Amino acid sequence: MNTSTSENNLQDTATPKPDILHRLSPGEQEQLRAYIDHIIREKTDGIEELYQAIAMIAKYIPRFVLIPLMVDHIRPAIAAGVCRHMGIEQSAGYANDLPLEYFSEVSKHLDDVTMAGVVGRMKKHQAEKFIHYELQHHLLHMFEIAEHLDERMLSIIARHVTLPEHSDDLLEHPHRELIRRIRDKQ
Repeated sequence: MNTSTSENNLQDTATPKPDILHRLSPGEQEQLRAYIDHIIREKTDGIEELYQAIAMIAKYIPRFVLIPLMVDHIRPAIAAGVCRHMGIEQSAGYANDLPLEYFSEVSKHLDDVTMAGVVGRMKKHQAEKFIHYELQHHLLHMFEIAEHLDERMLSIIARHVTLPEHSDDLLEHPHRELIRRIRDKQ
């Protein structure tokens, strides 16, 4: 793995880098990154194939059996890994039946484009519940997903979000274009 991939992996963990890393020379930092990458590759070898196998098996397990098993015994990060191998349509079907809080946690482990696809294919009522929940609890996460949603879904967001009254408040906001589109729908 190259340095930028290692940096991205460290950023994806949402864990701050220890200060001691900044005290290491660039060469020492690179050696440490290479060592960490090696350990990660060793410990996760075969995990994507496992996710693929679970996704294939899940097709044959009735949802009324699978959903409670997922919620009780599968961590959201693992469920997200399986979801990546299911495809959007199948993932949306399961998302409709998952408890809102659990699905919210799963969504944190999926990329924004995939999440937009899943939300866009969910039943309207379930998608609206998810959007409302995310706007209340994880606003920036919902905005990241919303960047990839269609106009129909943005209309749902517009009904549930309160935006600042003055556009001057948003001059430096990273989602100002999205906010403008949402505001146009209000």
